[in-house]
Amino acid sequence: MRIGELADAVGVTTRTVRHYHHQGLLPEPERLANGYRTYTLRHVVVLARIRRLTELGLGLAEVRDVLADDAGKDLAEVLEELDADLARQEAAIHERRTRLRALLEAEGGVPAEGPVSPELTELFAGIGDVSGSPMAVRDREMLVLLESTVAPEEREELLAAMRGALGSPEAAARARRAYALLDELADAGADDPRVAEAARVLADCMPAELLPEDGFDLDPGHGLLRALYADFAPAQAEAVRRAMEIASRGRRS
Repeated sequence: MRIGELADAVGVTTRTVRHYHHQGLLPEPERLANGYRTYTLRHVVVLARIRRLTELGLGLAEVRDVLADDAGKDLAEVLEELDADLARQEAAIHERRTRLRALLEAEGGVPAEGPVSPELTELFAGIGDVSGSPMAVRDREMLVLLESTVAPEEREELLAAMRGALGSPEAAARARRAYALLDELADAGADDPRVAEAARVLADCMPAELLPEDGFDLDPGHGLLRALYADFAPAQAEAVRRAMEIASRGRRS
């Protein structure tokens, strides 16, 4: 039997047969006087077994263990390990599909910021469509970043605080007003008289429990906050700084 006939009999390619030879899975056949390989029924049986094992999901190293005549893993042991691994993958896939379904079914649809938690999706939907506000888009990006990087227990505190601060229609209206005022400061200097109103409205939107009682000190810590300030126009950064001071004072009082 030639290599092409062997491959056709098992349903693989000649390239696959040669690969299994190279990996030491399929024994090399004897060669005829003219140099051609001649395969036997034993090769067909072994090749068919290799194909069945790989279709089950075994890697070539595991297939080699199963095929080994000595000291290799028992087939039942290998299949049990494979079954356990597939069960873990199945559970992970189920969890991912559950999160995906919650995202797709959330009120307001998938947010522009991409796949976020159902809680954050609900919060964004409650605030309404603010896609036309550069400040709102930036704020949402920061919330998504924070939610994805904080520890699980801190994440719950963050979401609870944000729901408390922005979860009502009145609070959502204040947030939209704050975004609009900050957008108007995009080309303004830090001494612009509109900064005071923007700071006051923004302070009313800030969850007090997330702010330190002694205020914010940008040196030497709070690298993320410094980066946030650097991304603002001067008037916007000043409004955010004042808002944090107002909100922190309100917490101390």
